Amino acid sequence: MDTPVAPGPVPPEAVLDHTVDDTDLVVPLANGEPITVLDAVEDAADSLNGVRVHQMHALVDRPYFDGRHGDRLRHISYFLSHITRPHFHHDGLDLVPAHFSEMPQLLEHGVRHPLIIAAASMPDRHGFFSMGTNADYVARFIGRWPVFLEANAQMPRTFGENMVHVSQVVGWTEVDRPLIEVEPLVPDELDRAIAELIAERVPDRATLQAGIGSIPNAVLEALRGHRDLGVHTELVSDGIVDLVEHGAITGVYKNRRPNQMVTTFALGTRRLYDFLDENPGVEFLPVDFVNDPRVIASEHRFVSINATTEVDLLGQVASETIGGRYWSGSGGQADFAKGAMLSPDGQGFIVLRSTTSDHATSRIVSRLTRGSVVTTLKNTVDKVVTEWGVAELRGRTLHQRARVLIDIAHPDFRDQLEREAHNLGFLRH
Repeated sequence: MDTPVAPGPVPPEAVLDHTVDDTDLVVPLANGEPITVLDAVEDAADSLNGVRVHQMHALVDRPYFDGRHGDRLRHISYFLSHITRPHFHHDGLDLVPAHFSEMPQLLEHGVRHPLIIAAASMPDRHGFFSMGTNADYVARFIGRWPVFLEANAQMPRTFGENMVHVSQVVGWTEVDRPLIEVEPLVPDELDRAIAELIAERVPDRATLQAGIGSIPNAVLEALRGHRDLGVHTELVSDGIVDLVEHGAITGVYKNRRPNQMVTTFALGTRRLYDFLDENPGVEFLPVDFVNDPRVIASEHRFVSINATTEVDLLGQVASETIGGRYWSGSGGQADFAKGAMLSPDGQGFIVLRSTTSDHATSRIVSRLTRGSVVTTLKNTVDKVVTEWGVAELRGRTLHQRARVLIDIAHPDFRDQLEREAHNLGFLRH
């Protein structure tokens, strides 16, 4: 007998019945945000007291991001997006440094009166909502913390540990709204040159993780001729759909969850969302499982591909700052770099162009730009790739690291880097 779906939908303002003083609202990233529910919270800001909104990578700009409500309603970010970045630089919101894998633990120890507010699919005949494009840090608390949902008729129904039963929600509202789409960045010749250097080093039957950016997109494009690849990645994008359609992904040789693609969130175009809808071949699992370096390391031939903005001659990778100012956040880069290094026959690729877009500045540097922060430790960096080649750092001495990194810098900057490396003692005279 089917479980009745009760109670029925309520207005989004009903969330305020569950928002007391010092409530910590926990919101999934990207399309996991329940837009009308947060609208209701924001509209009531003058009556709130000490409410904080915890979220990674917001895609909807909101007036309260500028800090106008003070401590009545304050945003806490764990990864800056193009939306939240300018507000952070004007002190409108706060940023917490965090590895993506550690988000559930940080929230568990940092919140006071938690209330999850999240977007979801419509409930099925058994009373289950799916969190659709998301599992991320929220899925770990389903059934443990109160949940208020925004059920969207256009949210794909996905599977995994992102299912919420109607008995586990304090309320839900109903909308019919398109998801935010993010078009893949189109690779150019430099991106494809870097991608080819990586693709030729990726064996068949490898398990993949690819981050965001034109170079990771180019790598996925270059892998279309591979076979029996697996997927274990924090992000599923349109490039993964292309690999499935080209027959490159089967997941047959994965150690964990064979034949399944594992992820914790998805972001892309409607084509991706339609691909995910009712697709049993994709599992959405909590980020503290997906991004756990120990879980990643259990897969043989794991390949991690992540972009950065700057690498110094020690191999330190700065991926969350540009010109010494915060740009994004740590995300899952260090999680996957560590897991790939521990995986049998695993490889971790850090990718970047050798110069800035105007060719005026080398992105291989003797020392990180003042104000830059290290995202991935030098000891955890395996291979660094530019259009000029691959620098293999694992097990290399400081002298060897400096030499191979200078070799993949743009030729216009190699003499300068070599002089600086000698002055710093990284190269011998």
